[in-house]
Amino acid sequence: MWRNNLHSTELITVILSIFSFIPSLRGQFFFSFLLLTAFIPALGLLPFPPGTFPFQEYMILNLSFVVAVVYAFVYIMLDKKAGTLAGALCLLCWVGSNALAQSLGFSLAWKVVLVSELIFVTPAVIGHGVFERTAVVLDNLIEVFVMEQFFVLLEVLQNFFGYEPYPGFQKAVQARVQADIKEWTVKKQEKSA
Repeated sequence: MWRNNLHSTELITVILSIFSFIPSLRGQFFFSFLLLTAFIPALGLLPFPPGTFPFQEYMILNLSFVVAVVYAFVYIMLDKKAGTLAGALCLLCWVGSNALAQSLGFSLAWKVVLVSELIFVTPAVIGHGVFERTAVVLDNLIEVFVMEQFFVLLEVLQNFFGYEPYPGFQKAVQARVQADIKEWTVKKQEKSA
């Protein structure tokens, strides 16, 4: 259900969130990592007869699979409903990265990874540095590589479908954000005085 009361800045944020989400769950890092690890020798194949699943030839048990399953497990532990969706997206990225790896080969795949990193990381760095005037969070890598994608998914689900992990979640988050903004404003005024 679409919310008609989105402000224009919120709408822009949602659109940018979707754009950053499309490449695959904060995507360039996650998908690029899966793509590169798809070239590490496989641990095995799925123990099912050929043709059991669509795209089964790309369901290779390799390091990409392990990473996708760990991400899926973490997301499901965070929230059952949204985490299940995020986990399914992680597994789709695993299959997609193996398919892309098989079709491109390593000599072309690393170039795709490089270009995607440049295309998607550059605007993020510019956005943080120019518009937000903050550095990219590097002190908490779990937040950057695991949680940020899940927050984007939650924001998209909340803005487009009204999803909340629990009743009152959105109001609690907005209250906390407003309190943090007020605290930051006070600190900024104290520094300038």
